[in-house]
Order: sequence, then C-alpha cells, then structure tokens
Amino acid sequence: MLRKTILAMFIALLAGFMLTACGTGEESNQENNDTNENTKADAGSGDDNSSKSADSSESEVRVIQHAMGETEVTGTPKRIVTLYQGATDAAIAMGVTPVGIVESWVEKPVYKYLRDDLDGVPIVGLETQPNLEEIAKLNPDLIIASKLRHEEIYDKLEQIAPTVTHETVYEFKETVELMGEAMNMEEKADEVLAAWDNRVADFKAKVQEKLGDKWPLNVALLNFRADHARIYFTSFAGIVLNDLGFERPENQQEDVWGIKLTSKESIPEMNADIFYIFMSDDEAVHQTYEEWTNHPLWKNLDAVQNDQVYLVDEVAWNMGGGILAANLMLDDIYDRLGLEK
Repeated sequence: MLRKTILAMFIALLAGFMLTACGTGEESNQENNDTNENTKADAGSGDDNSSKSADSSESEVRVIQHAMGETEVTGTPKRIVTLYQGATDAAIAMGVTPVGIVESWVEKPVYKYLRDDLDGVPIVGLETQPNLEEIAKLNPDLIIASKLRHEEIYDKLEQIAPTVTHETVYEFKETVELMGEAMNMEEKADEVLAAWDNRVADFKAKVQEKLGDKWPLNVALLNFRADHARIYFTSFAGIVLNDLGFERPENQQEDVWGIKLTSKESIPEMNADIFYIFMSDDEAVHQTYEEWTNHPLWKNLDAVQNDQVYLVDEVAWNMGGGILAANLMLDDIYDRLGLEK
C-alpha cells in the first residue's frame, strides 16, 4: 500500500513538472514572436525614415551662387527651361530634356546634332529675346539663363521661376558646373566633365606622340563675314583649343574676343601653323572668302604653305557652345590631324 502511495505521488510530481516545462516553452516562443514582430516593426519604421529622408531631400532649399547673385532652389527641379544654346546642350549631356528651349541661331529651329533629343520640346523665342509668357505657360521650376543675354529681364524671369545665370554663353565647362549645382545633379556634372578631361588627356598624349617637337602648334581661328574677316581669341572654340594644348601666335593672345580685319592688307596678322575656319552658308560670305584666300598675301601664310587650312562646321565650332559641341569639335580635330579616337 505504501508503495502505491509513493508511486502516485511520483506520477503527480512528474505531471506537474511537464506542465511547467510546456508553459515555459510556449512563453519562450511567444517572446520570440514578439521580438520578430518588433524587429519587423523597426524595419518598417526604417523604411518610413528613408522615405521621409527622401522627401526631406526633395524639399531641401539650396542657395545657388551665380552671375546675378543668389537664388534659392528647392530639391531637384524637374521642369527646366534653358535660354542659351550651351545650356540646352549641357542639359542633354546630363540626361535632362528641358521643357522649353530657345531657337537655334542657324539650322533653325534646333541644331541638327540635338534634334532627336529635343523632338517636340517647345520653343520659347530667341536667345536674345525669349518670350516670357510662353515660359510662364510651361510652369518651370528652374530657368537657366545668361547675364550676357538676359540681365535686363532677369527680375521678370525670377518672378516666373528660380533663375540662375552664367556670366557668358560659351564657357561650356562652367555651364555644366552651374547646372549640376542648380539641378541637384552635381555627381552627373562631375561625370560629364571627367569624361571630357579624359578625352583631352588622350588627345594630348596622341598628338604629342605623332608630332613630337612640332607640338604644340600655333593655331588661328578664322571667320569670314560678308564685308570683313575675323580672328577669334577668346571664344567657345578658343577655350576648347586652349584645353587641348594649342598655342596662339603672339599677336593673337590678348584677353579680348578677337579682332576684325577690314582690309586684305591685314592678312599677315592671321599667320599661324594651322587654320580652322568657320563661316555661314551665305553667298556674300563665300565671295569674301574667295577674294581673301586668292590674295597673294594669303599664299605666304604658314598654314597655307603647309596645307594646314581646314574649313569646319560653324555649329560645332561656334554656335553650339556646349559640352556636346566641344566633343564634336574634338572629334573633328582628331580626324584633321589623323589621330585615332
């Protein structure tokens, strides 16, 4: 009888122990589930923070320094209007299609090298006279302008949308930098400029290897008009040529746009190792070119005697004014000098 009593007590204790163990296991599982749920909740909270961070970035107000002062730009603008050719070019180079552009100087209404990228983009007037009403209709959140062209209407442009300006229209690298900052795309701007620098370095290495002691060449950038000729010093093409390492004859090194030559007796002032000549497709201009280049003084110029006279495209070499046009120029120079791109 005593044995039965002891056995019954042992069974009761064993059952109680098992119940306690099971309860502890359930509580432990529940704690793990709670922890998992809390982890998920925390992860979800992190996504919300990331979203809030992105929203904050888009609402962040940045102060952009430019030729006309300071302008506040919010977030990353999506609707850009460009009011000079170099800015339109730079926008495309950075993967941005403007919502409005000004008409091209030639090959109207848009330069051929940009037509595919700008198909259907509204024209808002001339670079020298943009239409403010048409700009306002586009509801832009950023306008890229030039002090040189738009100083008198800058206040009106600012009433339409935040407006940043470059001092000129031909400093193509500075335009990329300004637009990268204003559009909140500085990394892309750096990428575009780094690609240009790499091409410049490649050109310098190859031209030095080919020409040796003959490099650098003295270059003259010539332009013929209906009633005169010009030598350009500082200009879009001049900046590109300087970047590439070309030099200028001593009489062509002034820090001015260039000089006008109204008399054929001035032809010797053009003298250089190599000539790049651009001009418009106009009968009167071609007549001037024929008269000047058939003059006896022309025959004595170094570039003429060395067969280093090149007629080049005026859009790529003068009118485009942007980073893409500069690359077209460089392509042309590679070809003219027989270098492998």
